[in-house]
Amino acid sequence: MMFKTKERKTKSIGKLKKECLLLLSKYVRLRDCLRTTGTLTHCKCISCMRLIDYKTAQAGHLVDRRHSATLFNLVNVNAQCPRCNIFLDGNILQYRRALIALYGEEAVNELEDMATEIKHFTVDELLNLKEEFTQKIKELESNY
Repeated sequence: MMFKTKERKTKSIGKLKKECLLLLSKYVRLRDCLRTTGTLTHCKCISCMRLIDYKTAQAGHLVDRRHSATLFNLVNVNAQCPRCNIFLDGNILQYRRALIALYGEEAVNELEDMATEIKHFTVDELLNLKEEFTQKIKELESNY
């Protein structure tokens, strides 16, 4: 991918990660709204299956965000209600069970194994992720 030289030079890794996380959150919430309710306004929490508003939903990670290798993994990130994500520390047991039902136990085991890897993102990788998530969001919104 070709990026503007100015954008490549002026954006720090930290700032780009934050931008990517915001786009990831929007994409995951939209994806899960469509997957669970067929609308772009409401979704079900991956852990407790409660119906939640798109704006209230959070992008919860099964493998904690501090593990950089799984930070942007789309299997690892799913819509959660604030109660499960924050107050129940992710409601991990129910989250894991739901992921196994969605993707299979092997995919979840692979995800958990990835947590031991160390990943250092480059500016170009983050710019690519930013572009990828932006495109995925546009596709979901235009296909709805």
